Amino acid sequence: MPAWVWVLIAVGIAAVLALVVWQAFARRRTGRLQEQFGPEYNRAVDGATSKREAEADLQAREERRRQLDVRPLSQAARGRYMETWRITQAQFVDDPRGAVQSADSLIRSVMAERGYPVEDFEQRAADVSVDHPQVVENYRRGHSLARASAGGDQSTENLRQAMRHYRALFDELVEPAADEPVARERATSDDGAVSASRG
Repeated sequence: MPAWVWVLIAVGIAAVLALVVWQAFARRRTGRLQEQFGPEYNRAVDGATSKREAEADLQAREERRRQLDVRPLSQAARGRYMETWRITQAQFVDDPRGAVQSADSLIRSVMAERGYPVEDFEQRAADVSVDHPQVVENYRRGHSLARASAGGDQSTENLRQAMRHYRALFDELVEPAADEPVARERATSDDGAVSASRG
């Protein structure tokens, strides 16, 4: 067989191997992002023109989050915020709209003290989605309902829902467990330790 045929065969094999490796890498990246972001992964994919674009956006969020100096709340700050939330909830009885506005402001304050940038809502939601993917959609819904209220929506039920949504994120942000490695990171490190001890 001529040498050029062998070259073509080698090139073909290399191309097939490269494709297999690339597909394996893509599946692994997809699985990691799905595990990291949970329901936020599906939201990103649904809102993007392609899965590849959505995954690039999620990876960019992770990279941006690594650049932030997010820190735990002090015990005093945690207590202060919990008391402020209690007052805000009590305010809801007499002034639902004011209570929702206070809750929105309180969330921003907690985020700022923890080190999240707070200038733009969409960026805040994207940043917090890396650490709190299970509740970031609550934040979006609460914010949307709060904006509707500010625009004239008088529905007390919508305001009550906004408070519930805000509370879900608030709890995540102020709880001491929020400062520990997220469960998936603990599970990964625990799995590695178990594997190492078995090996």
